[in-house]
This record gives sequence, structure tokens and C-alpha cells, in this order.
Amino acid sequence: MKLRAKPLNLEVGGKPVVIMNSADAESLGLHALERARLKTDGKEMVAIADTAENFARPGEIVTTNSVNSFLKIRSGQSLSVMREKEPESVFFIRKKLNNGRLEPNELKEIVKDTVARELSDIELASFITALHILGMSMEETEHFSRAMISNGKKLGLKGTIVDKHSIGGIPGDKTSMVAVPIIAASGLVIPKTSSRAITSPAGTADRMEVLAPVEHTIEEIKKIVRKTGGCLVWGGALELAPADDAFIQIEFPLGIDPLLLPSILSKKKAVGADFVVIDIPTGRGAKIKTVGDARELSEEFVELGKRLGMKITCGITFGEQPLGRAIGPALEAREALETLSGKGPKDVAEKVSNIVGLLFEMVGKGNANAALRILKSGKAEKKFRQIIAEQGGNPKVNADDIAIGEKSADVVAEREGKVLWIRNAEIAAIAKEAGAPKDKGAGILLHKKTGDKVRRGEKLFAIHSGNNFELNAALKLAEETKPFVVGKEFEEKMLLDKFPSKMPHKKAFVFER
Repeated sequence: MKLRAKPLNLEVGGKPVVIMNSADAESLGLHALERARLKTDGKEMVAIADTAENFARPGEIVTTNSVNSFLKIRSGQSLSVMREKEPESVFFIRKKLNNGRLEPNELKEIVKDTVARELSDIELASFITALHILGMSMEETEHFSRAMISNGKKLGLKGTIVDKHSIGGIPGDKTSMVAVPIIAASGLVIPKTSSRAITSPAGTADRMEVLAPVEHTIEEIKKIVRKTGGCLVWGGALELAPADDAFIQIEFPLGIDPLLLPSILSKKKAVGADFVVIDIPTGRGAKIKTVGDARELSEEFVELGKRLGMKITCGITFGEQPLGRAIGPALEAREALETLSGKGPKDVAEKVSNIVGLLFEMVGKGNANAALRILKSGKAEKKFRQIIAEQGGNPKVNADDIAIGEKSADVVAEREGKVLWIRNAEIAAIAKEAGAPKDKGAGILLHKKTGDKVRRGEKLFAIHSGNNFELNAALKLAEETKPFVVGKEFEEKMLLDKFPSKMPHKKAFVFER
């Protein structure tokens, strides 16, 4: 069937989508969300077809951005349109839905069609949901990871390549910004690709972007790493494991994360890492609640790493309060610089040295004390400034030079006592309400931490924002959620909450890569 193209400047998640009149679709035997093959001027592609009575008139086909770009669509251009059968990978998704075990070639086909954007959101959502409910065997996880790696690009660097990753879950975790320069200063190579915030007030890429550009090509990253031994860049545009980006788009709105292991380790393998340390924050308010659960997850990471040819060590770290005192991109970048210059919070230096120490033990470079010596010597700060310069930032930047939100307000204690507990999810939500991470200067600066004594009326934390509207919204949320639990003794707080309550309860979904 020949149809006239009606190109629209419409982005639909990067997927090739066309919209046809219902009568034309019926003539082709097409139903909504089935596939149509489009041909024009020697080019052809497969797109997901939707139908509409009024949006597309008979004889007309509406094309969206990815179709327009690939086929170079002109308004009124004649397109040959025919029904396309569903890809074989859909049969494999149905097999998983029926609790079947997927073979390596079947997993590879699913990943290939995901990268080619030949699967609809409904088909991908069905697959992700099946994995969440039914799980994957370690063999399936291994072959799924290999398929993700083989469908992406690789850095191809030389030397002893190492990497570090946190599964996330606590606000203010600027560990990577301090760890990477320590590791690079030791002579190891660490091409650290990081994410932007998904559910948190700041991802590593958001923090580093305060100091230097983080969007670089693979060739630029190679140049930076060859000169400095390390980098802190955004991995979103590198296509190291491009299927993962499509899976994340489905996982996030569903609030599930069944692909945690292959998602993380496929990207580590793609950068060529031989040794990887995984940080697993654990405790109340963290993503992982108990040490037992953390150990089970650690065993899976180590086993999958072994199958992929990587040595993995997991650090189970304290996750019951924010790390350091700063939450939000600019505030955390400032605190990272302070830590590298020897003036930062002790818990940041302690965590970083322990995480780096685990990596050093794997490669025979010492332990946490060796990491701490590099930090205290000033070598790590010098290396960090070199990385900033190579990524296009100002290597002479000082912590005081970093602008934070001009509008601020303090939240004070309503009673005297000790800080018994800081609720991570609520602190993160308040920082986001203040504008983080989009507003780089927005966030929270903690005046008190768990165990600190506090008088009535004394400052607990300050909220920073770029405007009064978001500041007031964050203050209101702080009053409603009360993220600090203060009492004289732990025994006083046997009743932590009540249900039903005036505040609706919503389980926090922490999703970080």
C-alpha cells in the first residue's frame, strides 16, 4: 500500500513509530502496536504502528522523529507500507512468561532486537516483569550479560583496568569523586563512567559536571585516561551496553530492578575492567536492608564476575544515614574537593579509603591504609585537578568558588536529645523538592548526624535552592516528613510511626546506575 508521509517533530523515546488511519491499517491486516515495514528511495525500516481515526486521514501516514531521520522523510512523500511479522524474540519473551528457561541464542536475539528498537514497550515491559517475578538462573544472567556486551561498544584501553561501582541507596554518596583520583594516583587505570540521577538528588555525573564537562566521546575518554589514568564521565551516550538504556526506561516507571547484576557488570566489562569493587550500602533506609541480603547479593556479583572474567570484591558499607554532610550536585562537589584537600568529613574519607583498600588488596597494592596515605599526601587532589583539566574544567577551582543555592532556610530541632536516626528517603525527597539535581546548587547541608547531641531550636540541617517557590516546597515537605528522629535515648523511640496516618505512605524506589 502506498501512503503519503506526514512527518511530525515528535519524539517517542527514540523508537520508530508511525500512526495510520484505522481504515488503512485494517486493509493491511494491521492492529495497533503491530509492525509495519516502510520503504522509500532505496531505504527501508520496521516501525511500530498505531492507529487513529482523526490524527491520520485515509491515505496518510504520520511519521515520528526516528523514522523521519532514518528515511529522510519529506512531507507528502510516497511510502510503501506493508504488514511485518513480529520478530522471533517475541516468541522467546512468551517462553519466559511461561516460566521457560532461555537459551544463549534466545537471550542474544532479545537483546539484539531491543538495541534495534524492534520491540514495543509492551513487549519489553512483559519481559522485564517476567524476569522480576520468575527470575533468571545464573547461566541465563551470564549469557544475558554477554549479549548486552556484544551489542555495545568497548573502550579498548591497555594496562591494569579497574573500576568501582555503588548500587546506590544513600544520599550524599560522593565516594567515586574521591576514590577515582586516589586509584589513578596509585598507577592503576580507572575509566569511570557514571550515571546521572534517576531517583536520587545527584548522580556522580551530576556532581562532576559542576567541575568539568562529563559528556565526551569514546575517543576523547581514551585520550583523557591515557594522560591521567582516570576519568569521571557520563556513560549515557557511549553505547557501552545500549540495551540497558532501553531496559531502564521500562524498569523505572514499573518500580522494579530485575537486571541489576547484568546491567552493572556488562558496563564494567565493556570498559575492560579486570578488577571491580562493588559498594553495597546496607541498613535502614538503604536499598539493601540487612547484612544477610547484602551477602547474598555479593555472592551473585562475585559469581557473575567470575563467569565474565572479572575479579569482584563487594564492600558491605554502613547505609543508615547520608554520607558526609552535603546532598545535591554543587554541595557534594564542594565536599569532595574539601575531602581531597584534607578538610572534609571523616566518614567520607573513612568510606573511600576502605572501598579503595578493597580494590588495592585485589591487585596487590596494599590496603585501606595505602589509600589513606595517598589521600593525605595530596597526590589524589593533584590527580583530581589533572582530570578536571583534561575534561575541560578549571583545575584551579576551590571549594569556595562553587556556587550553591542563594535561597536557604534552616530546619531546627523541636526537642532536646540525640539524633537517633536520619531517614534517607525523606532527606533525598526534600533535596529533590528544593530543585536538585536539575538545579545544581540546590540541596541540603546537614548540621547534625546520627549520635550528635542537639538542643531544642538548634539547627539540624539547611535547605538550599535557587528560588523561593522550591525552597518553600522543600520546607513544607521537611515539616511533614520530619526526617530527623531526636530523643534522649534509643529506648524512648520504640514507636517509630503509626498507620493509618495523615501522611500517605509511598515506598521509595531507589534506582541508580
